[in-house]
Amino acid sequence: MPSQLTIQNAARSTPSPLACDCYVHLYGAIAAGRRAERYPTDMTDAEWTEVRASMPVPAWLEGRGGRPEEFCHREMLDAVRYVVDNGAKWRAVPADFPWWRAVYDFFRRWRRHGYVRELYQRLRRVERQRRGRPAEPTAGIIDAQSVDGADTVAGDSRGYDGAKLRDGRKRHVLTDTLGLLLEVTVTPANVHDSVAAPDLLEKFMAAPGRLLKLVWADSAYQGKALAQAFARHGVRVEVVRRGDGQTGFVVLARRWVVERTLGWLSRARRLNRDHERRPDHHEQMVWWAGLLTLTRRMARQRLHWPERRAHRLAPQQP
Repeated sequence: MPSQLTIQNAARSTPSPLACDCYVHLYGAIAAGRRAERYPTDMTDAEWTEVRASMPVPAWLEGRGGRPEEFCHREMLDAVRYVVDNGAKWRAVPADFPWWRAVYDFFRRWRRHGYVRELYQRLRRVERQRRGRPAEPTAGIIDAQSVDGADTVAGDSRGYDGAKLRDGRKRHVLTDTLGLLLEVTVTPANVHDSVAAPDLLEKFMAAPGRLLKLVWADSAYQGKALAQAFARHGVRVEVVRRGDGQTGFVVLARRWVVERTLGWLSRARRLNRDHERRPDHHEQMVWWAGLLTLTRRMARQRLHWPERRAHRLAPQQP
């Protein structure tokens, strides 16, 4: 009978800590090593390679004040991704991640400086160029999605959408023709789509180098005020309508792209119901959910269905 594993053998068999090349490990004052991957939301090495190349440089590293963080950037990103994808409470962050309060403070700091939006925009431009497209799109699709609000959503930031029978908030998204997010804004659910659209476009076009000229939308995006607001930026709105006599689900040209993007976002359970006290926190959750899909897409990894991961399937019997 083989001898039992002794304590000495167990210690000898423990693998060495995994290496990490985030800014905190390279220039900070924390020990080398990082936690092992345990959850489906953890970034693979291929995903981290894409994210690491586009990470915003911290202020302390550029001499703009502050001090190095105490926790690994990769671990922090994985912790926020866990919360967004699984719909967990901040206090329910697993113990193998950094302390939940540190993760929440990281989320708030990135919200305050707009880092997650900046990271997504950088990755979006890289992905478009890899597909042979210009970095900035000339056409996009706009739509909105209502979601019920929990009791944590204050009354002054929620409303009732009678068309969708939703009492909560509404997220308005602008995407390119690949379905990648261009801009996101969150309003009470009773705000009409055509009323929120000008602010959404204004927010996107405020950055230099924008080339947007055409936006496809549904019949809700009509009216003289909306057309004038878009015309100020040289953007034309084209309404895609249903054909005569069409009922039920119909795949509509161009509009199906943004509908698919909304479906991608709905995979993140934190977005299935609005639990955020602040609308800008819900907006950040949308960017984080989009980042989950985009990094997997860039790493060419489909983690949703077992048959797409042959190495995990049981070997077939002869």
